[in-house]
Amino acid sequence: MAFWISPAELRRRGIVGMNMRNGSYIAEHNPRHRYPLVDNKLITKSLAQNAGVAVPELYGVVRTHHGIRELGGLLEGRDSFVVKPVQGSGGNGIVVLDGRFDNGSYRRANGRRMRPEELEHHVSNILAGAYSLGGQPDVAMIEQRVEFSHAFRDISYQGVPDIRIIVYRGCPAMAMVRLPTRQSDGKANLHQGAIGAGVDLETGITTEGVWLNRRVHQHPDTSCSVAGHAIPHWEEQLRLAARCHDLTGLGYLGVDLILDRQHGPLLLELNARPGLAIQIANEAGLRWRLRAIDRWLEAHGDATPPAEVRARWFARAGLETLAQAAARDAA
Repeated sequence: MAFWISPAELRRRGIVGMNMRNGSYIAEHNPRHRYPLVDNKLITKSLAQNAGVAVPELYGVVRTHHGIRELGGLLEGRDSFVVKPVQGSGGNGIVVLDGRFDNGSYRRANGRRMRPEELEHHVSNILAGAYSLGGQPDVAMIEQRVEFSHAFRDISYQGVPDIRIIVYRGCPAMAMVRLPTRQSDGKANLHQGAIGAGVDLETGITTEGVWLNRRVHQHPDTSCSVAGHAIPHWEEQLRLAARCHDLTGLGYLGVDLILDRQHGPLLLELNARPGLAIQIANEAGLRWRLRAIDRWLEAHGDATPPAEVRARWFARAGLETLAQAAARDAA
């Protein structure tokens, strides 16, 4: 059912719209010269590795159309991997392969076949810029396919869920877990039909979800409730997200993490322009939380707290208490 909320009510709830996000947060806190650190996945991966942040293993890179001829050799002995455009966005161009059929064809995460020549054609499209920001020529990267945590097996369909944490001035502000569905083709991308389930920032427990811009209580493919699931290693993920501010120098950042069954949290990628659907997933606006972070940091003067402290900035007073106080002061 469609519903309407007045602009005044949106402001009262602290909902951040596109113009406010772009003008008050991205433009003010994200220096343009630092965008390549997150827009290029290879640079992000190298940056993280140099800082001791765990990432999925990189198997290889294809930079030229001539290099496509070497793809078979590069993938020899590997049945499970992910192919990505280095400068892609919105999950476009990502292909997840988790096995091979007897005839040598690859098996996609949704069970469909993909012949080697089809994979080569897909890599060719990546190089031509079919999925890159601005349609510019790109590079294809091939990396480890993560074996996702059993914590999500009842609320994910043929794909690997990931966790998005919005980090503002080095402090986690809001989080959601993105759950693949049949419609999303096993990808954890909201634009392609994945579910975004809110996460209580203090406990790491999922709340209700949003699917195709409407509220949902159950996963459409598994019929299991998306709420009430505790995300493992939550404290570690908050600390990792806070560290990403130090790595990039970006003050408004989307940190995408993935939980590997054996290795725990891995940094998947970073986003300098994170979307706003996370507010719908959490049934909460970002504005008052961001203002509460400003106030908390101002209280520390020029001494910026370390990442371990920023990761739990809300722990003593409680997140919603701080956000409500910020809202009252702005009224």
